[in-house]
Amino acid sequence: MESAFISRSSRVWADPLSDVLSLLKPRGYMTGGIDAGGAWSFQFEPSTGFRCLAVLSGCCWLRLETEDVTVRLEAGDFVVVTHGGGFRLASGLDLPSMEIMSVIKEPLNGRILTWQGGGGCLGLSAVFNFASEQANILCEVLPPVIHIRNPEDRAVLQWYVERMMKVVREPRPGSVLMGEYLAQMMLVEILQLHVANHASDRVGWLFALADPQVRAAMEAMHEAPARRWTVQELAAKAGMSRSAFAQRFKERVGLPAMIYLTRWRMLLAADQLINSQDSVAEIAFSLGYESESAFGYAFKREMGCSPRQYGRNRDFSVHEDRAEVRP
Repeated sequence: MESAFISRSSRVWADPLSDVLSLLKPRGYMTGGIDAGGAWSFQFEPSTGFRCLAVLSGCCWLRLETEDVTVRLEAGDFVVVTHGGGFRLASGLDLPSMEIMSVIKEPLNGRILTWQGGGGCLGLSAVFNFASEQANILCEVLPPVIHIRNPEDRAVLQWYVERMMKVVREPRPGSVLMGEYLAQMMLVEILQLHVANHASDRVGWLFALADPQVRAAMEAMHEAPARRWTVQELAAKAGMSRSAFAQRFKERVGLPAMIYLTRWRMLLAADQLINSQDSVAEIAFSLGYESESAFGYAFKREMGCSPRQYGRNRDFSVHEDRAEVRP
């Protein structure tokens, strides 16, 4: 599977996290920052992607009304708002808010906007958008806010922010691509840090990757999704008995191994229906189904519609989106 994020052919082993991100085709970019002074409160409207915020100096509050989440941010903190909901940044939670777009009249393009003289809180923002509508495979295993507070972890992310700001402020040939890849690398780093800090208390495919035995089975499924895997074969990959593996996989991933495999196959199929010219039959056979009808049944059960309906509906929406942006 090829994507703008990573080429499957460039790897020598399976990597489920890279596979998922390749499927979602994330694009990241640094938007800029705000240096706010005095009393202030900015409302950010909902978006379809992730927003990463870095507090370089001062402090502020982050409030997500829809999730009932409030976080105090100090200098050096990094947060990622993952569920796309609207949120508020403020010097005080009791202050009336103003829409951020009423303050930012044009794209910042890496610049810092000074508000009310600045000096109270300096923050930078990066945005990650996903080309695939299947971003819920990642969002559903993440909390509404990822908060990076460990000094060592913050130092790692600070390097990316500094490099991204330099690329935006001092553009050179290739800077656009470099900025996108730096943002993508930072996204992977954030996810890796989050998994490392919470693998023991979270359930889901992402956190299960921290378990070497479960990861071995997941890597096998991602490496050969069309293979007719059995629980016994996956248990062998994990170096466990069949019963112990089945229990461990479900405990860590939250799904039985065979259901996880089917869902991954259907996500691959959905991507092919949109981004390839392959027929439904060809896609079915490429994912290990002997008949188009068996594949169609599995696809409808997971995706809520038939493969042909899925392809037609998404093709129509793409044409609509393109029509809307014509000058």
